[in-house]
Amino acid sequence: MPTVPTSRPTGRRASAIGDTHLSLRDRVYVELRERIIEGNYPAGLRLVEREIAEELGVSRVPVREAMQRLEAERFLTVQARRGAVVASFGPVDAEHLFDVRENLEELAAGLAARRRDPAGLRTLAQLLKRTRTASDAGRLSDVVNLNADFHQAVAEASGNPVLIDLMAPLDSRLRRLFHLTSAPEDVGPMCGEHERLYEAISAGDEEAARSLAQAHVAGTRAAALKLLAAHALAESHASARD
Repeated sequence: MPTVPTSRPTGRRASAIGDTHLSLRDRVYVELRERIIEGNYPAGLRLVEREIAEELGVSRVPVREAMQRLEAERFLTVQARRGAVVASFGPVDAEHLFDVRENLEELAAGLAARRRDPAGLRTLAQLLKRTRTASDAGRLSDVVNLNADFHQAVAEASGNPVLIDLMAPLDSRLRRLFHLTSAPEDVGPMCGEHERLYEAISAGDEEAARSLAQAHVAGTRAAALKLLAAHALAESHASARD
């Protein structure tokens, strides 16, 4: 059975362990969570507390606390005789996420258009520009993260603290979904949809913003579920051969 890699993954963002504004416990948690979200720790991988502590140069206590937190957030599961294992994220998990996301994102876009907060609009415009730059450079991982940042910024632009609090726990799961299901050919259409949504929000067109947000999430849902179903079928066939 595979266990946690002992070498630092390559081709990913900088480690969070050096982020001194966070407590050590939170730094370890963020580092492990991001490795799961970005696919460096794939589903089914066994995480060994001692090995992670040695790699990160910390004691086992913050690693244990981080893993307990990740288990509570359903990024890890504890299996008999194997211990902590990275949880799978399949079509059913995506369905549950989209059921909630469709309604909340439509509401967030409408409220953002009604409010037309200048600071929020500037943030959205900057994210669109950065996404296009990352896309032109072929940096798919950066595009995926900026995609999630854009959706988070729309929620914040709504100015509704209750809605923001409701959507915050979805962010990490959404980022994992995007990393699992995004492909280079998706980037152009995604950027176009985000730009049209931004235009509706900046114009204060609440109805158009809600409609565009709903259509965007619905389209993403269909594509993501199709890809995840294909992945699940391939894994099933592979397991049957083994």
